[in-house]
Amino acid sequence: MTAASPAPAWPRRGLPAALDLPEGEIQIWAIPLDPPAERVAALARSLTPDEEARAARFRFDVHRRRYVVGRGVLRELLGAYLRVPPAALRFDYRERGKPDLAAPWRSSGLAFNLSNSEDLALAGFVAGGDLGVDVEFLKEMPDLAEIATRFFSAAEVAALAGVPAERKKEAFFNCWTRKEAYLKAVGVGLAAPLDSFAVTLAPGEAPRMLTLQGDRERAAGWFFRHLEPRPQFLGAVAIERPMPAGSAEPRVVAWTYEPGASLDASTPAG
Repeated sequence: MTAASPAPAWPRRGLPAALDLPEGEIQIWAIPLDPPAERVAALARSLTPDEEARAARFRFDVHRRRYVVGRGVLRELLGAYLRVPPAALRFDYRERGKPDLAAPWRSSGLAFNLSNSEDLALAGFVAGGDLGVDVEFLKEMPDLAEIATRFFSAAEVAALAGVPAERKKEAFFNCWTRKEAYLKAVGVGLAAPLDSFAVTLAPGEAPRMLTLQGDRERAAGWFFRHLEPRPQFLGAVAIERPMPAGSAEPRVVAWTYEPGASLDASTPAG
């Protein structure tokens, strides 16, 4: 079993006026979704009418507020990468709803993805290529074996069965976040069968795709990194490798977004 690379650290960092994104680097931001009310109101002012309408459709205020914060901070971060006001940004949406930058920012090559679970979101950014990010709260899953049997591949179900009972929940979410990250990268979400590809899931094992529609060579063309943004949360990032096999893997750096925190926080490698 190949051991996993160390997960990236998550130092607190505020938002500078401009952010740089080196080629070959994936940058991930953990976004707390329950800031003070005045912060929520400020972020809401950057949303477009269609985003406001979507926020209004949430039944519960907590979900409405967390959507506003996630979308508003995503705009702040994109604005810093692109050097444009956050409220000026516009998005196009693919058939299954994945957002992309609209013109004139589409030509920048900046790709992004956003995921949220409970009171935490992850936003990932890369220069070129489609990436997917997923984060999940480690809730209790008394029926995880049944869910795995229904949705996972036969190889994944067998691997999960071999994990000690005290670590099955961790293994289940390792599998789930890696699958979601891949599906979000290709822009199809859960419309694609979850058992059409297989990933590693054992705690401590390197995250990777084992087969993709039965093809190991295609599976090897995907890069994954395991993420632990906060206690009781697991995540993953996935991106198709644009480089030949054997070349350097992307560098993953991560921060926890905190307005007012140091702007020059370190960027440890993942």
